Amino acid sequence: MSDRSVSKQRQEKRWYTVLAPEQFDRAEIGQTVAAEPDQVPGRTIETTLADLRNDASGNNTKLTFRITEVSSDTAYTEFIRHEKTRDYMRSLVRRGSSKVAAYVTVLTTDDYRVQIQPVALTTKSADESQEKAIRRTMIDIVEETATERTFADVAESVVEGRLSSAIYNEAKTIYPLRRVEIQKLTMEARPAEVAAEEEASVDV
Repeated sequence: MSDRSVSKQRQEKRWYTVLAPEQFDRAEIGQTVAAEPDQVPGRTIETTLADLRNDASGNNTKLTFRITEVSSDTAYTEFIRHEKTRDYMRSLVRRGSSKVAAYVTVLTTDDYRVQIQPVALTTKSADESQEKAIRRTMIDIVEETATERTFADVAESVVEGRLSSAIYNEAKTIYPLRRVEIQKLTMEARPAEVAAEEEASVDV
């Protein structure tokens, strides 16, 4: 391919401004380039809560978005993951204390399947029965929260810290806690995908 052909191919590519979903106020989260608009949907973009809100306190929170559609030179996304950085989670662990984690998969009121991973850190070492009770409390609160709310509401509850606060306030009555974090929230399946899985299960 000649230099002129390569140059022409580069010129034909187009930049698209990527926007966060409405629940994140359509904030600009980056740009992506493609030769054709249909190459853009499906791409993912990762940012931090700090960059999204221009607030340094969100440096420890990573957010991932997936592009769903393109209009003119703008790409629109859906929210698919919230995750605390590994360095931050490691910094919370103290010698002589306990780390209690849970993995909860739930279906929201608008039929999104979501996995949520809460983590509780105690002030001192808890025994097995106390850890079990804390884990059960975390699971119950996550399930109650998710099954009564839409996916957007659940995501907002996690990002704003309301879910971790609710767990903390309930679980600290079992054993003194130093902190509760939602280590990760992942959107595993959209409503159409959940419906297809259920239909396939019925057919089997």
